[in-house]
Amino acid sequence: MNTGALRHPPAPERDPAWRARLSWTVAALVLLWPLGVATEFKPWQLFDERSRAVTGHFLASFLPPALGPDFLALTARETWRTVAMATAGLTLALLVAWPLALLSVRALSISALRGRMATLPFVVRQGLRFGLIVLRSVPELVWALLFVRVVGLGPTAGVLAIALTYGGMLGKVYAEILDSGEAHAAQALLRNGCGRMQAFWFGLLPQNASELVSYTIYRWECAIRSSVVLGFVGAGGLGQQLDSSMKMFAGGEVSTMLLVFFGLVALADRLSGWLRKALA
Repeated sequence: MNTGALRHPPAPERDPAWRARLSWTVAALVLLWPLGVATEFKPWQLFDERSRAVTGHFLASFLPPALGPDFLALTARETWRTVAMATAGLTLALLVAWPLALLSVRALSISALRGRMATLPFVVRQGLRFGLIVLRSVPELVWALLFVRVVGLGPTAGVLAIALTYGGMLGKVYAEILDSGEAHAAQALLRNGCGRMQAFWFGLLPQNASELVSYTIYRWECAIRSSVVLGFVGAGGLGQQLDSSMKMFAGGEVSTMLLVFFGLVALADRLSGWLRKALA
């Protein structure tokens, strides 16, 4: 008897799951095809002769980057303004998110300790969750367009736009994190006469702090990227200067600011990674 054949059965000649892979691929193509038609997605247009010529001319205008001292000083000021806008907007977002999140968390409901939450607290919590939906359903770009008309051009509009949209996002995720965690400690504190804030600080927060901080830092990274985009609608910062240079066809200035923006995002990513390790 060939013991080697028993120990090592022959490898199959073809992938045993090829039918399933082929079926899922065909199904995905069938579903994506009407979406591509509806959006007029035609990637092959990028490679025709006219598109290649325009792309080459556009990329060539980026060289050499603008390195004049006055322009570099302007870029540094606008970069700092962008970081300040993102940080201030996120700080205001936290002031919006935390109260709404704590008021909508089921684990801190005293009436829910008996099994079913009372009608009034349930309605209040659903109303607060709906408010968070409203805040995060409006993109920060739309909020910025509205605030530019109200408070005028400048970073104030960007700060307020980030505060509202990110307040809704943070409040929703905070509430879900707190509700999905272990609630026995918080419920035990509530049953023994402690207040909701005591139950939060000593029951819910210790076991969920790492996840809450990690998500907050991630949102700060996103706020930096959003603050650049908001500049294109007049909210100030690096994005507004980038928009002005693009309208003036100053490719060297655009390439310099893009390089600065890449470095800014990379620095934010490294800083957030360091903070996550320090808080782990």
